[in-house]
Amino acid sequence: MAFENGISNVEVSAAFIETLQTDFKNLAGESKKKYPVIKESCEEAVIKLKSALSTPQTSIFYVINQVIYPLSQGCETKDVKLIKFCLQIIQKLITHQLIDQKGALYITDTLWTLMESGIEEVKILQSVTLLLTTNTVVHGDTLARTLVLCFRLHFAKNSTTINTAGATVRQLVSLVFERVVAEDEMLAKSENTPTVRQINMDDFKIPSGTPPKGLPPCAADAYLLFQDLVQLVNADQPYWLIGMTEMTRTFGLELLESVLTQFSIVFYKNAEFSFLLKERVCALVIKLFSPNIKYRSTLPSSVQQATPFEKPYFPISMRLLRVVSILIQKYHSLLVTECEIFLSLIVKFLDPDKPTWQRSLALEVLHKMTIQPELLNSFCKCYDLNKHTTSIFQDIVNSLGAYVQSLFVNPQLQINNTMNITQGQPPVFLGGLPAGPGVSPQPGFLLRGVWLPIVTTFPTGQTKSIYLEMLDKIEPPTIPDGYGISIAYASLLEIIRSLQITIGPQHHVEGESPPPRPKEINKELYCQLIKSSWCGLLAALSPLIDASTDESITENVLKAIQTYASLCGQLNLDTPRDAFITAICKSSLPPHYALTVLNTITSGSALRTGHSQELNAQLVAQYGEADYRQQVVAVGTPLPTSSVPAGTQQGPVMLTSKNLQSMRALLSLAHCHGSILGSSWHLVLTTLQHLVWILGLKPSTGGSLKAGRLTTDTNAVITTSVMADLPVLSQMLSRLFESSQYLDDVALHHLINALCKLSQEAMELAYSNREPSLFAVAKLLETGLVNMPRIEVLWRPLTNHLLEVCRHPHIRMREWGVEAITYLVKSALHYKHTVPLRDNQKLQTLLLGPLFELSSVPHGDVRQRQLECVLEILHGAGETLSHGWPLVLGIIGAVNDQHGENLIRIAFQCLQLVITDFLPVMPWRCLPLCVDTVSKFGSQTQELNISLTAVGLMWNISDYFHQNQGKLSQTLTEDTTVLPDFPGTLNMPSFDKLWMCLYARLGELCVDTRPAVRKSAGQTLFSTISAHGGLLKQSTWQAILWQVLFPLLDKVRSLSNSASSEKVDAGGNILIHHTRNTAQKQWAETQVLTLSGVARVFNTKRQLLQALGDFPRAWSILLEFIENAALSKNNEVSIAALKSFQEILFLSKSQSVDNKSAVIEDREIWSIAWKVWVKIGTEITVPALETESTNDLYCPSQTFLTALVQIFPSVFQHIKSNFNLDDLKQLGTVLTNAVSVPVYGETTPYIISTSSDVSLTPLHDGVLHTMELLQKEALSRNNSKMIPEIFKRLLIFAKFTCSPPSTSKLENKHNKVSDWVAMNYIPFGEKAMSMTVKLYDKTAENPEVISANILHGIVAALHKPLALKYNCYTNSIWKLAANSLITVLKTGLKVARIHGNQFAAMWTELAATLNDFLFPSMCAPADKGLDEMVTDEATDCQLIELLRTEVLPYSSQIPKEFIMQVVILLNKGSIHSATNVKTDIDSELTLREEFAKTCFETLLQFSLIDGDNKALVVNGDDLAGQLAVTSLLQRFQEVLEKYIEDEKLSGKCPLPRYRLSEISFVLKAVTTLIISMKKAPIREDSTAWEHLIKLYPHLVECTTTTSTQVSRPLKEALLQFCDLLQPPMSNKANGEKI
Repeated sequence: MAFENGISNVEVSAAFIETLQTDFKNLAGESKKKYPVIKESCEEAVIKLKSALSTPQTSIFYVINQVIYPLSQGCETKDVKLIKFCLQIIQKLITHQLIDQKGALYITDTLWTLMESGIEEVKILQSVTLLLTTNTVVHGDTLARTLVLCFRLHFAKNSTTINTAGATVRQLVSLVFERVVAEDEMLAKSENTPTVRQINMDDFKIPSGTPPKGLPPCAADAYLLFQDLVQLVNADQPYWLIGMTEMTRTFGLELLESVLTQFSIVFYKNAEFSFLLKERVCALVIKLFSPNIKYRSTLPSSVQQATPFEKPYFPISMRLLRVVSILIQKYHSLLVTECEIFLSLIVKFLDPDKPTWQRSLALEVLHKMTIQPELLNSFCKCYDLNKHTTSIFQDIVNSLGAYVQSLFVNPQLQINNTMNITQGQPPVFLGGLPAGPGVSPQPGFLLRGVWLPIVTTFPTGQTKSIYLEMLDKIEPPTIPDGYGISIAYASLLEIIRSLQITIGPQHHVEGESPPPRPKEINKELYCQLIKSSWCGLLAALSPLIDASTDESITENVLKAIQTYASLCGQLNLDTPRDAFITAICKSSLPPHYALTVLNTITSGSALRTGHSQELNAQLVAQYGEADYRQQVVAVGTPLPTSSVPAGTQQGPVMLTSKNLQSMRALLSLAHCHGSILGSSWHLVLTTLQHLVWILGLKPSTGGSLKAGRLTTDTNAVITTSVMADLPVLSQMLSRLFESSQYLDDVALHHLINALCKLSQEAMELAYSNREPSLFAVAKLLETGLVNMPRIEVLWRPLTNHLLEVCRHPHIRMREWGVEAITYLVKSALHYKHTVPLRDNQKLQTLLLGPLFELSSVPHGDVRQRQLECVLEILHGAGETLSHGWPLVLGIIGAVNDQHGENLIRIAFQCLQLVITDFLPVMPWRCLPLCVDTVSKFGSQTQELNISLTAVGLMWNISDYFHQNQGKLSQTLTEDTTVLPDFPGTLNMPSFDKLWMCLYARLGELCVDTRPAVRKSAGQTLFSTISAHGGLLKQSTWQAILWQVLFPLLDKVRSLSNSASSEKVDAGGNILIHHTRNTAQKQWAETQVLTLSGVARVFNTKRQLLQALGDFPRAWSILLEFIENAALSKNNEVSIAALKSFQEILFLSKSQSVDNKSAVIEDREIWSIAWKVWVKIGTEITVPALETESTNDLYCPSQTFLTALVQIFPSVFQHIKSNFNLDDLKQLGTVLTNAVSVPVYGETTPYIISTSSDVSLTPLHDGVLHTMELLQKEALSRNNSKMIPEIFKRLLIFAKFTCSPPSTSKLENKHNKVSDWVAMNYIPFGEKAMSMTVKLYDKTAENPEVISANILHGIVAALHKPLALKYNCYTNSIWKLAANSLITVLKTGLKVARIHGNQFAAMWTELAATLNDFLFPSMCAPADKGLDEMVTDEATDCQLIELLRTEVLPYSSQIPKEFIMQVVILLNKGSIHSATNVKTDIDSELTLREEFAKTCFETLLQFSLIDGDNKALVVNGDDLAGQLAVTSLLQRFQEVLEKYIEDEKLSGKCPLPRYRLSEISFVLKAVTTLIISMKKAPIREDSTAWEHLIKLYPHLVECTTTTSTQVSRPLKEALLQFCDLLQPPMSNKANGEKI
């Protein structure tokens, strides 16, 4: 073994050996009498010692071992004196290290003998101690024997021996382990470091007396010793400590504890020891714990007696817990699983059914652990973070929570009668608590009738066990009532302190940057620490706050809660953070306070321990019972919440001093840890809001709170102490929000969000018309005010919410919302920002934004405050608002008609101030907005005077522009984006753009709904244009025309068109003139004003405008507006339009034309004027004639039409050179339509003519004058193309004699005047016809006239009056027509014969006309005189004569069809019946015998060709004659057949006279015809003869007549047939020869 060779020779001095010799000599002297053997041995020893001196090479140990023998002998004698002497020498040898292993064995045996004899026990113990402590010689079995020796002495009967032996054992056990430590150090230092030992676990799984292989000697001894100690405690036989007779568990546990406490290094370094610890010690501990776990103090005594051995024994339990405590604290990393079991066991010790002493011991053990942050961390890391293990840390905390709660379950509550406490009086003594007046109570806890004083206190971070140190007690001690709660309270605070040490940031020096957040590596652990502990801590601390009777205890608990909440916040664990904050909040408020937000967090009710859930549920239910020990310091009304139905009457609530203490803690938490509160700001602020409400603090200027309790509140009571405290609380509250300036941006946003949410809730409550809390709004204001340096960060969320508040229907909410916004805006504008406000555009816009957004709030009171604020800003900070003007003007301009007169007045005050004082300081970019805003006030309808004043302000602005033109022209060049674009005008100077804004806005006001404003604006617009128009560039005039004046005309036009025609009620006694009593008439005035105004601009600025490129276009558009106005249905407007037209034409006429291009442009202008004239004429008349709806029918007045027609000559003067056929056609249409427009009764004055021709109206006169003008122009320029068109137009007019323009739709409405008006057209038509005839006379041979078939047209035009004949309005019409026809034909037929082809249609028309005239459908009226009849017949005969002279003689040059028609006509006329129409069965009309005769004669003249008239036949074709004979015979046959038939039917009644006359005439005619035909030469064609012969049977039929009037001519006719019975042959032969 290492130590056998390790002992070198000890240098022993000669003096010492001599001393030894002396000692042996003395011993020999002592023993010579009684013990001679010993004496001899001593003498031998002396000799050996002497020889050792003389031979130094001899080993001293060898010598000493020999000399020990007499000492052993001496000890065996049982002679005390001798034994003492021997022991002294032995001790001397030991101290001089002269004992080797053999010697040690001898000495041990000697001492063993003495021990067994029970002699000198103390000396023996001393010797053993010396033997083992002097050096390390003794080991192995010798060591075991020495130890057993001491153990046995410990169980001797002598108390001194027992105590000494106990101490010696403890010392020696420690010594054995100290040797191991020394041996390890020595081995570590030796150079040849041994390789890592290979350990075979199987070697030492079975316990034995031999150490595991490879263990160094000292370690082997320690191993065997420790193994046997465990065996002994377990009541098993030792393997190494042979010879033990008895042993107590308590002593064994103490020894194990001391080894484990002192020598943890040995167990960590050596796997063998670790094995012992795991396999043996832990198993032992678990086994010994068993009775403690199974035992239940609450079981009935009968059950307990049945198992007496199971009862826990205090000394063992206490020592076991000590061992466990050490194992957990020191060997946790080695014994992870085992510690899990141990800790679970300790937790179970806290169960309510365990004895109090057991619970107290467990608490002391836990208390020791709670002060070690690292230990708690490792628990959490090993168990709670691990999925497959028990959450030990959580269980520890939860068990403490459950323990605390269990203490307050009053055992007497089950027996209600024993402790009946009335609510009105607090108990004077409750559980020994003196609670009378003037007695300061002992610190402690009182809850639900349980009083627990604090009996012991501990310095922070230290622990001091009482019951774990009671090693001398055998019976369990009596534990005072408050001991458990004292330890538990300390432990809870220590857990939080440990967590803070672990998680919390290290304190840093003010001014340094704060330390980084928890490292991500540890983040998971930190979070688990919180997750495991929060429920239990909350469950324990909540009742402690409630129960605490001492302010300092309450303070400690509140501080701990604050600390814990801040840790949760740092780790972003919102649920636990909120739960702890809720705990403070709840303790701040009265019990059972109806605040839903605080009941959403469970206060640790989900504890894992046995009964804690159900217990906790009871506790939660019972919290907040009235605790009378608390001093009530204030009584107030609760703030209504959404959880309390509206209308519910809530009784008064009381606040205690503890509530206020908690409130301070809450303020402190928020103040110090505001940065981590996040979403829980809402909890904090809600609570503070309720407290503030109960205390009656109301917001005042700037958002701070002041005591403002209303005297009417009868329930309110506040003690004087609190009254004095209120300003302090208010100050603390303000400081809390002031401290928000130190929060980072994110935390600040959390605070603002919470305030907004709180305010939102207050708003929702206020909807039900309950008095709202203004706390949140006031504090938002306060927060805003203290964060002015970083106002950009919070401004939007803050003001956005306040804007919502401003929209609230409850007036108090709104008041404060707008108060906050206006106060903030004013403060922010006056604050000295880092970048001065004047230069910071973004900030100005941001700050004024909310004020601007108030414009969208509908409530008048808010808007009033907003505008008053603007007025204040203008007075106080107007000159700094360089960039804010758009918003200021926006606010002013946002006021509209819905806001009532008052608001509009205030806003207008602001605007007047801006215009009068601030135009010079306003950036030019705001000037257009300024103009817009003024224009808005011009258009508001609430107050007419303001509108008119606003138009006046437009004058002011125009003057400002005028006076500052230089300055504005320079500055305006910088940036043009703010000015509106005026498209179509390139590079308009900005200065001109400003003017354009002004003009455009005035233009808009010109179409206001109120006539007064329109008039004022119109006058201002045209006046400013004329006054300041000269300042504008030429090109800008284009924009004025196109973007102001023309759009204005356009709007006025459309609004006039849509204006109502209902009468306007002026109200009151104001009378409105009938020309202005409808909106339409009022708009007419505006239309006249604007049109004449624009015309005036064209007038005054003509030279300038003509220089513009697009003057003709402008001219045409102006004319278009004139045209449109002229087409207006309003007489005033339309006539004014024509006046403007005339005015412009007049001006245009006076213009001097300088150059060629101007001439061209002038032409263009005139051309446009002409087109517009045409369009006016067309549009105004066509709708009157063609419109379908009769309701909105409109006819232009005669004045208008007359004016229009009278304008034409002046236009014509300028366009006649280019006047073409199309123009003529258009003109014709206009004139036609103009005269076609019907005339109403009210316009009769216009029918009276102004010309010499009495019967023509001014309009007709004008039209005919125009036609003459055209006729002259056409003839003078020899413009023959126009002549046909003139004819056509005159013919249309001529037709009016019989067909006045169709006004059938109008006749329905105005039938009284239509006939009379129609008469008016007759002279017009007649005059037109006369002009036509005269013109034709001049132009009949004109080729254009021929090709245009004018003759056909004239005939067609005359057709109707001729056909109507007696149906015409007057006889003069058809008579004129007949004369005209005769005159025209006399000239025209000659031309027609020459140009035959071109007149084909005319012949047809002429035939029809002649037929309709000569044989009219209506006979002459019955009252017609004979003279007239004769005259009429003469006219008819004139026409036949015309045919006789101008047509029939030239049959070869005239179409056959016409000749045939003429023959038929003559044929028809030659027979009386054709000229008569029966109108009445009784009346017969006079026959035109003269006419018939003429016809027949003519017919005969051309049908029988003899020598006299052969010259009339052209080309030998006597077709006309043949046709005439054939048709005549045909006609005879018809009359005869009709007569025969009628006579048969009539029977004896004679036929009417005229029928008899007719047949008589026919018979005479037949006679004459036969005579004529006989004379004529015979022709090849015998058709006529055949027709004649066919008549013969009919004549024979007539012979039955009885009328002599018929029979006489019949006889003559029949006689003529006599020659036809045999046709003469010679004639036939002659015919063949020919």
